[in-house]
Amino acid sequence: MKIEEAIKKYLEYLEYELNYSKLTKDSYDNDLVLYKDYLNKQKINYLTINKEQIMDFLKYLDSLKFTNKTISRHLSSLRSFYNYLVEIKLIDNNIFKRIKNPKVEKKLPNYLSIVEIDEVIDNYKIESKEDIRDICIFELLYSTGIRVSEASNIKLKDIDLNNRQIRVMGKGSKERIVYYGAPCEKRLNAYLKVRNEFLKYASDYLFINQKGGKLSRESIEYLINKIIEKSSIKHKVSPHTLRHTFATHLLDNGADLKSVQEMLGHENLNTTEIYTHVSNERLRSVYLACHPNKKRQ
Repeated sequence: MKIEEAIKKYLEYLEYELNYSKLTKDSYDNDLVLYKDYLNKQKINYLTINKEQIMDFLKYLDSLKFTNKTISRHLSSLRSFYNYLVEIKLIDNNIFKRIKNPKVEKKLPNYLSIVEIDEVIDNYKIESKEDIRDICIFELLYSTGIRVSEASNIKLKDIDLNNRQIRVMGKGSKERIVYYGAPCEKRLNAYLKVRNEFLKYASDYLFINQKGGKLSRESIEYLINKIIEKSSIKHKVSPHTLRHTFATHLLDNGADLKSVQEMLGHENLNTTEIYTHVSNERLRSVYLACHPNKKRQ
């Protein structure tokens, strides 16, 4: 089987068997196409590739100025692909399991302070139904910690208004329940009152555009950026910053790491542990600024 056909079958497997999202599938696709093009150029058989040839490929990725994090992602994609090749009995062993990922420095995520969150929300001028919707999205992302793609796919039937909870579909089609408090309830109820003004035809989705269609992930990202631009915050803030902020504020106020992991929908606790470093850095800053040792030097 040619590598092109194997990749096609693997991507179909991700979509139809594992129910991976289009975004995730496209990421695998991009990684595997780059790998395929490299092998074809070097005239390497993907079924008999050896460790030395793989190391040459990693050097090639490095020559493209890819970060260690990006190279690690490529390796993860290839390990998964070769696991599939073993499963369908094209090869006996996955050679990529013997290849270590390059060391990746953990970058502390950017987040907003509680004061900054309040400043953005309290000072946002409501002049239209779009403004009501947009600030509702901002509040929901901060209050629940959900991903932008998850917010885009929320349907009305997913919301339990009485218990202030929402059912969301996360990565790998894994379902979880997230919760929100009174401030978010206020914004959500205000939006639901004007939501019908957006409708030109029936829609099951919570957040809709001026034509009545579902707000895309890109549209939500644009709206969040627009809200930040209207605030006094000058440092870079992405929609994912609100997810980082949600996790950091929970840990700062005594939440345990395992609970935060479940709320974020992280499969691995190691992914969530980055937020403990954020909280530790904050505590360190407070200590250095406030402890009298500073005056005794």
